[in-house]
Amino acid sequence: MQGSLRYFGGMRELLGKIDAGRAELGFEASLAVASTARAALWIARGGGGRLETLPVEATGFDLSAINFFREIGIHTVGDLLRLPREGLAKRCGQALLDDLDRALGSAAEPRRFFEPPQRFAARLALAAEVTHAEALLFPARRLLAQLEGLLTARHDGIRAFTLHLFPGEAKIEVGLASPTRDAKRMADLLRERLGKESLACPVEAIGLQAENFAPLGGSSATLFGDAAGEAEDWAQLAERLQARLGAGAVHGITPCPDHRPEYAWRRVEPGEWEPREFIQPGPRPAWLLEPRRLRQSQFSLLAGPERIECGWWDGDDARRDYFIARLEHAALGWIYREAGEWYLHGLFA
Repeated sequence: MQGSLRYFGGMRELLGKIDAGRAELGFEASLAVASTARAALWIARGGGGRLETLPVEATGFDLSAINFFREIGIHTVGDLLRLPREGLAKRCGQALLDDLDRALGSAAEPRRFFEPPQRFAARLALAAEVTHAEALLFPARRLLAQLEGLLTARHDGIRAFTLHLFPGEAKIEVGLASPTRDAKRMADLLRERLGKESLACPVEAIGLQAENFAPLGGSSATLFGDAAGEAEDWAQLAERLQARLGAGAVHGITPCPDHRPEYAWRRVEPGEWEPREFIQPGPRPAWLLEPRRLRQSQFSLLAGPERIECGWWDGDDARRDYFIARLEHAALGWIYREAGEWYLHGLFA
């Protein structure tokens, strides 16, 4: 317990964080601190103060027991504790004494460990109809804060979530380049999507759904830079561009084991990079072009040839001799000869 208090900066700071989170979620709550869970519950019900000064109504006992205490002049928990235990047990039952003992800490009160659900679904009624999509971001932040709390409790992250608009069946699906539980990051992406949406009808309520949670541990910075953090920054940039330009407008490139340069790469979705061990046998230009025919007077050979002869298995057979050549204007080009003709296929930086 003391270690937790030091981590959060003391009891007052911890309660402040809890209260701020409660306010962000829009919940009403009373906070109380005591040596036992039941005593804290009673103090929260009674509006604070010492356990002995609380009204007996704060205990939550049966109404018949509360009425009996009023009739005999018992108004506080302290008054109740001063009554003879044997007589109290005969009149109100042993269960009432057990509750008192749990509140005082003289009897154990084991609590079932809370298990967060494996999916998230929440709905929020809006205070007024919303006709502009951008205005949905403010209430959606409350649901995203709830989602962040669930994911934090599970030590998980998500790669997609869906915002449902009611009435109707309209929904906005938001994808992420890498797992996250950061509500601000999710809200930033949702803002990009909402900026492109137009509502077909006024929205009266919204719902948020997320599932397929993925394990996500915490991260810490290093003294000399953080490669994982830099990679995450690139992933967030890619997902923002996707949200603004569309999913098909942003993609990555990964090498493929093929000697033909036009087949030596393929498109991949952000976050799905696949490391390859394939190494091209010769120098390759930084800028690959669509093959363009050259006259022999337009270049002078510097190095080569490199024979590329493959592709018989997919019907696009290639038989080429590649050279590095000096082009006009002193540029270095990657050219090849095929069937007696010369072609420019790339430029070196």
